[in-house]
Order: sequence, then C-alpha cells, then structure tokens
Amino acid sequence: QVQVVESGGGLVQAGGSLRLSCVASGRIFSINTMGWYRQAPGMQRDVVATITSGGSTNYADSVKGRFTISRDNAKNTIYLQMNSLKPEDTSVYYCNANVKDMIGRRAVDYWGQGTQVTVSS
Repeated sequence: QVQVVESGGGLVQAGGSLRLSCVASGRIFSINTMGWYRQAPGMQRDVVATITSGGSTNYADSVKGRFTISRDNAKNTIYLQMNSLKPEDTSVYYCNANVKDMIGRRAVDYWGQGTQVTVSS
C-alpha cells in the first residue's frame, strides 16, 4: 500500500507565503508525475502544478510566477512554494502521486487527505 501525506497549510495574510510538502511512502517501485491540486467548497478539483520524475513542470495560469513546485526523488517528496498569496488561493490543497509498486505493473494514482490553505484579505 502507498500513503501520501501533505503538510504545511495554514492561515496567511494576502501577499504572504506558505510552503507545502508532500511525501509518498510504502510499497513504491517508482513514481512518475507528482502534483498539487486544489478544491474549494462546491467547486471541482483543479490542477495547480505538476512535476515529472525528470523535473519537467507545468503550472495553472493563475499561479504562474507566484508558485514554484520542486521535487526530491530520493525522498519521494514534492514541495509547493507559494508566494504573493491571494484570497482566491484559499482552498484545500491535495497532493497526487502516480506510483508503480512493482516492475511491470501499471502505475496507480494516490491522493493525500488534503491540507487547508486560507488567505485573508
């Protein structure tokens, strides 16, 4: 089994910064893409940023230039540095990991439980 755990959420004023962390653990052979998603109440879950095992990144237009995703493959960990936060960034942030637990097996998506980020105006 694979566990994905996020940390680092909290309450911050507009213009401030937060850093989220996500670690995957358990039966892991390899991890392909990892990413951050967010979901506000009553809204769909949207991608924020993703990063491949080779370090290629993609960002939602709304966070480009403000958020930075990074990855430590040795630790099965990704980070999301969030700067210049806005009230509209308020959401539950979820981590996703596309994990292969054994050579020859198909990779499966695992999700964390989410961490709340609240940005006050």
